[in-house]
Amino acid sequence: MKFGPVPVTGAEGAVLAHSVQVGDTRLRKGVILTPDHLSQLAAAGHGSVIVARLEPGDCHEDEAARKLASALAPDPDAAALKVTQPFTGRVNLLADGPGVAVLDVASLQAFNHVNPMITIATVPQYQQMGAGGMVATVKVISYAVPGEDVARASQLARNAIRLARPVHRTAGLIVTDIPGGPPNEKGIASIRGRVEALGMDLCDVQAVAHRTETLASAIRHIGGDVVMILTGSATSDVFDVAPEALRAAGGQVDRFGMPVDPGNLLFLGTLGDRPVIGLPGCARAPALNGADWVLSRVACGIKTTGADIAGMGVGGLLKEIPTRPQPRAGRKT
Repeated sequence: MKFGPVPVTGAEGAVLAHSVQVGDTRLRKGVILTPDHLSQLAAAGHGSVIVARLEPGDCHEDEAARKLASALAPDPDAAALKVTQPFTGRVNLLADGPGVAVLDVASLQAFNHVNPMITIATVPQYQQMGAGGMVATVKVISYAVPGEDVARASQLARNAIRLARPVHRTAGLIVTDIPGGPPNEKGIASIRGRVEALGMDLCDVQAVAHRTETLASAIRHIGGDVVMILTGSATSDVFDVAPEALRAAGGQVDRFGMPVDPGNLLFLGTLGDRPVIGLPGCARAPALNGADWVLSRVACGIKTTGADIAGMGVGGLLKEIPTRPQPRAGRKT
């Protein structure tokens, strides 16, 4: 692509690089200049304009963005994505419902190394999405790029973006009561909101005493594809009431504690083929916390191991929440 100033008389068929005022109208950047445009420019006193002119083998920005997006998600329905029409070298990939973004990070990084004018920006790996949320945006920065670079980037990142939709449809929640403990209503409402944001139904809610044997019985009988436990007293050890209750019910604890703050006091386990999440106390509030990251992955059938949770620490320092009993830093007086 050639870029720079040219005489108006020789600009036909070129792409106008910058918007230009001509009388009462404005020629917008990106327009392909026609003889009528050139007459308007000359009448307005413009002797030259800055343009981009495609060379053999170049691909126009819109066509390049369309091809790149088609490679990233060749079957949008299968990837649970909606692909917008190209405009000014941009195509957006939107979530076609709730779910979690699944990205081939290495391929996307290779894509961005092909040509600085060919770019893709995405949400973080495993970001929870709502319907219509932007998962990624393809942007061709210049007015045209070499077609061979478009082909190379397309090959490197084929099928690199998809949305994992929830595979579990229902969830059950057990809350435990302790004398003088926090009220359950707000916590239940907050967790219901999380579940419903994933397109799931909170189908069973049970409140029981904060005792191992009582909680174990509730775990055995609670409904839902996913089981969640919110204790009236924070779980402070892998052998505390809630983890021990899961074991007593016949399940297992795979991980206690996570390097995400707020959200440290989470545990993850299974009961048969059902995932069990021991929620941290911060899940009573709607603010983002580590439980959101685990719940969204589990709901979408993404295998989540202790090693996965350990890896959440980088980027896991989340915004402080005002309801914390002991904030990270004391207030100045």
